[in-house]
Amino acid sequence: MILSLAATVCALSLAAEPYRYHFDNPAGTWEECLPQGNGRLGVMADGGTNREKVVLNEISMWSGSRQDTDNPDAIMSIGEIRRLLFEGKNDEAQALMYKTFTPKGVGSNGGKAYERPYGCYQLFGNLRFDYDMEGDVSGYRRELDLATAISTTTYSQGGTDFRRESFVSYSDDVAVIRYTASHRGALGFSIRMDRKSNIEQRPSWDPVCRAEKDVLLYHGRLCAGTEAPDEPEAQGTRYMGKVKVILPKGGDLSAEGDCLKVANASEVIVLVGMATDYLGGESFAEMLDRQVADAARRSFRSLRRRHIREYSELFGRVEVDFGHNHEREALPMDRRLAAFDRDHEDPSLPALYYQFGRYLLISGTRPGTLPPNLQGLWAYTIKTPWNGDYHLNINLEMNYWPMESGNLGGLHRALTDWVKSQVESGRHTARVFYNARGWVTHTLGNLWQYTCPGEGPSWGATNTCAAWLCQQLYRHWQYAPDRDYLEEIYPIMKEAALFFVDMLVEDPGSGYLVTAPTTSPENSFYLPNGNKANVVAGSTMDNQIIRELFTNVVEAAGVLGDSDRLCDTLSMMKARLKPTTIGDDGRIMEWMEPYPETARDHRHVSHLYGLYPGDEISMTRTPALAEAARRSLIVRGDVSTGWSMAWKINFWARLHDGEHAYKLLTDLLHPAASTGTDYNRGGGSYPNLFCAHPPFQIDGNLGGAAGIAEMLVQSHEGFIELLPALPAAMKDGSFRGLAVRGGAVVSADWKDGRLTKVRLKATHDGEFFIKGVTDAPVRLAKGRTKRWKIR
Repeated sequence: MILSLAATVCALSLAAEPYRYHFDNPAGTWEECLPQGNGRLGVMADGGTNREKVVLNEISMWSGSRQDTDNPDAIMSIGEIRRLLFEGKNDEAQALMYKTFTPKGVGSNGGKAYERPYGCYQLFGNLRFDYDMEGDVSGYRRELDLATAISTTTYSQGGTDFRRESFVSYSDDVAVIRYTASHRGALGFSIRMDRKSNIEQRPSWDPVCRAEKDVLLYHGRLCAGTEAPDEPEAQGTRYMGKVKVILPKGGDLSAEGDCLKVANASEVIVLVGMATDYLGGESFAEMLDRQVADAARRSFRSLRRRHIREYSELFGRVEVDFGHNHEREALPMDRRLAAFDRDHEDPSLPALYYQFGRYLLISGTRPGTLPPNLQGLWAYTIKTPWNGDYHLNINLEMNYWPMESGNLGGLHRALTDWVKSQVESGRHTARVFYNARGWVTHTLGNLWQYTCPGEGPSWGATNTCAAWLCQQLYRHWQYAPDRDYLEEIYPIMKEAALFFVDMLVEDPGSGYLVTAPTTSPENSFYLPNGNKANVVAGSTMDNQIIRELFTNVVEAAGVLGDSDRLCDTLSMMKARLKPTTIGDDGRIMEWMEPYPETARDHRHVSHLYGLYPGDEISMTRTPALAEAARRSLIVRGDVSTGWSMAWKINFWARLHDGEHAYKLLTDLLHPAASTGTDYNRGGGSYPNLFCAHPPFQIDGNLGGAAGIAEMLVQSHEGFIELLPALPAAMKDGSFRGLAVRGGAVVSADWKDGRLTKVRLKATHDGEFFIKGVTDAPVRLAKGRTKRWKIR
């Protein structure tokens, strides 16, 4: 067993050499730190040699609490809002909505709700090390190995070689840091913990930290956001951290106040556990004690081996290879990004970026926890941008785009559970705001079942977000057709569809059924009177999403044998939605009317939902719409926020334009400097490969990874298509283990843009047709493999 595991690790190391990147200096900013996580706990260390800060995160570290958002004025005004919209008075309808169709209270408080009921995802704490070393530093290297999720920092100082090795254990659920020195007794440092951030906070929210023997204990409680935030009943999520220090080879360890001190040590192991009562319940402290104690009973070698075995089972499922430039691969990542920006002569960088996306998804979520938020798992502030919440008008869904094709379908569980937790609140919101059955949610989501419209109708009135979430759930079933899972999600989808049965109304001008009020997410247009507006009766994105939802519900009903008459109703109503329409300018219309947009280069491209992630617009089935989508993208432009450019990679891949998809990938890898908010430009990549909105948003990384996979394999048309959008820069290469719909994984090799080898393995019983490879569908039983050599 030991020999087998060693061989596996060795093979992984050799195969995954390109899946590493490094720096030759400590991090000067958070965006230069190396992200690590296990789906619940996150760590980002700056790698300092005299002082080091390790930023700690726990996925449920949320302030806030459940709140009453009911606004009785909403249902009283919806009729008047619709009348104004149907009369073309969108500006007046929008003004009325700002008075009546908003939540009680402040909602998300403009993205600054860290002391409001909506809440905010926050920093867990900072672990601070002060090192007792002197002398000049040489040979510094800080590296992250994506294949093992292990970070190493090495350097020489004062004639001694120092090494730090860290990981967030996927198996034992603690962070592990090991310090070693080449000279006996050369390690000495102190450890403290705090929550100092970029803002002042109330003293009542400061954590308590104390040192006892070999342990640093840290606990506190977040703000629930009620009217009297200093009162005990207003306190929210409880949290606790525990840092245990182990000296395997001896040395001195002492506790003084809130500080642990190590001296005269040759090896030090630091175990870091974190917990909240959100995930851990009333016994979260006992859970934390048990996790740290269990880890402390194992050797570092055992902890490392167990972590690699569990983590690599996920990461090692997929390999990609587009060639190598070993000179570029040897550069520190900041210089490597700058060099790539000049000439793009680094074929393994896109492969690394793809695997980095998979790495972030594996590290950022896992069953039994929560979905990755706007920042995934990693945040260094108490006041996280946009509350670090779940934006549901693309961003949360984009986080999961690489999951299925990237052979990580098991990570769906946290999203499925989170969506299920929203349904009860969504039913209430449907009744209160629309007098409708079913369930609905809007642009924003958090841990406290917030499903009502946002406080700004111009962006917060989008009401097809539950339907979009259902698309993501159903997509998992399409890749892994398990009947039990379909039975689990079918009621959620059915109730989301039922909402639109009641909510859709007839547009008296066109006769189409429309969502009213709604928006095309965050975009605005000019009315004939010159005024700007966002709110409309019906949008192209809404129609595409609802059509897809109705189709999926009917299809699922057929699989499950549900003969509910609702399916007949959905089919009839689907026929009354306005089809995706080409305007006089040759572009896809974004709204029901040919309104001129106020920003032709807007970051949201919502009217092309049907191209991606939907599959309504097809190169083979709807070539005219595909051409109109291409024209829409040309007008929209390429340069934008990071996540928008990532979305466009997927669009161009679906249009089989590999060169344009690759051009956008190079834009996404453009070195980003700004960490301030920019809604239009400035997107790219920070030195640690985090995507810049700016600021950092993880959806750009994950959407970009999905786009690379979409360039290599597509299966949304009912067949498998290999290399549908291959650019010249990737003319030679291979991939292993990408997943396709129907339940299979596919591998391929190619030379000069032409396939040479194909391998298909069924993960479920099914029939599979590979365009250009098979003459007819191939039936494979689960676990069976078929290979082709192509000459």
